[in-house]
Amino acid sequence: MKGLKIIFWVLWRIWFYILMAIPILIMLPFLLISIISESGYPYFFKMARIWARFILFGMGFYYKIERQEKLLKNKSYMIVANHTSMTDIMLMLVIIKNPFVFVGKQELVKIPLFGFFYKRTCILVDRNSSKSKNEVFARAQSRLNQGLSICIFPEGGVPDDESVLLDEFKDGAFRLAIEHQIPIVPIVFADNKKRFSYTFLSGSPGIMRGKILPFIDTLGLTIERRKDLRDQVRQVIYKGLLEFKKEDLKE
Repeated sequence: MKGLKIIFWVLWRIWFYILMAIPILIMLPFLLISIISESGYPYFFKMARIWARFILFGMGFYYKIERQEKLLKNKSYMIVANHTSMTDIMLMLVIIKNPFVFVGKQELVKIPLFGFFYKRTCILVDRNSSKSKNEVFARAQSRLNQGLSICIFPEGGVPDDESVLLDEFKDGAFRLAIEHQIPIVPIVFADNKKRFSYTFLSGSPGIMRGKILPFIDTLGLTIERRKDLRDQVRQVIYKGLLEFKKEDLKE
């Protein structure tokens, strides 16, 4: 039985990367046109959402999202969520309609085909370089000035220890939100780790629950309050994760 599970996991993981490539190849000419200039990003974003839906459906994932507040059209937000899985990217694209740009780790550039577009459309950060971090702020500010939103996973990466429910948050997202006086959208992903963690021999098709929590306003806040804001948002997301855990225990 264990041998069959291992075979399933290996084939299923390979299938995930095949699913990543199929829609990219199908839409390739349109994707290439959309990344010629930054003004084409909203069109790229629409295709990225199709790509994300295709992957989630093909992997046997279905999602159930509770929305306690809705994003307004043509308004910029700072979108933050807990980070436990590569599928966080796909689920975020599916549930948020407002065009946004990811701030993500440079390592994902190495993924064939996906990495090509990831490098050209996302804001990449080398977490070991202070110069890279400063460049991130400049690029994020440019995108916000274009009327786009920014999505950051403020844990700064996925914890190596999968028993960690929520790691400590970095300041970057909250500094940007205060500087641009834009609302923060806290999101909780409850099942992505269970469905498709970074542990290779793990995961299964099934539900991915999430919750878009009430927005946190930054109007009137100064940069000195960024750490207080960071801790406030982390506490809200942590509480949301605990509530999902309580629901699981009742079943």
